[in-house]
Amino acid sequence: MWQLYQFPLCPFSRKVRLLLGEKGVGCELVRENPWEQRDEFLDMNPAGQVPVMTDPQRGIRLMDSMAICEYLEETVEKNAMINGTAVNRAEIRRLVAWFDSQFFADIVAPLLHERMEKRLVTKEPPDSKRLRDAMKAAVRHLDYTDYLLDHHNWMAGATMSLADLAAAAQISVADYLGGIDWRNHEQTAKWYRGFKSRPSFRPLLSERMEGIMAPKHYDDVDF
Repeated sequence: MWQLYQFPLCPFSRKVRLLLGEKGVGCELVRENPWEQRDEFLDMNPAGQVPVMTDPQRGIRLMDSMAICEYLEETVEKNAMINGTAVNRAEIRRLVAWFDSQFFADIVAPLLHERMEKRLVTKEPPDSKRLRDAMKAAVRHLDYTDYLLDHHNWMAGATMSLADLAAAAQISVADYLGGIDWRNHEQTAKWYRGFKSRPSFRPLLSERMEGIMAPKHYDDVDF
């Protein structure tokens, strides 16, 4: 049985969990708060970041969400998520990188810092300017996802791919933290409503981070 070291509002952990769900691979979830920097966890991953996926019986330890996803793609045939032609696969990887880097840096990282870390770790008030900037960035980035979905059924093409899982992971955390204004983004909202209904996504909707309330629409598949 795989063990996945993760915490509820880590979008990279969510991406791996979604892929595990889509591929039907079971795992035991192990809560790990990376800001605690536990010695035992640092011994496991010197970078001190989740997710980390391990199989102690086989002596396997995987770190970094993209490395874990690539491993699962190579070893589990069910529901390939990096598929199609070489050009298609390159586009999927480009979009995964965009969500994991640009979307995270502009939106999810500041929201996590201001609305989670400051509340739970440093006990500081949030910076309203940083929150406004993150929400403005969310509008710009959802304009782009609207554009993608105007041209395809899914983020990277005609079929669901790892790009959709990466997008859903990042957007869901931003949505939990109140950083998404869904007005004027019907294309992305329609896609997200469909994603919320998937069995792989439902466990995420039921989870809550202690001390941080989600918006009322967060777990509503018909928001």
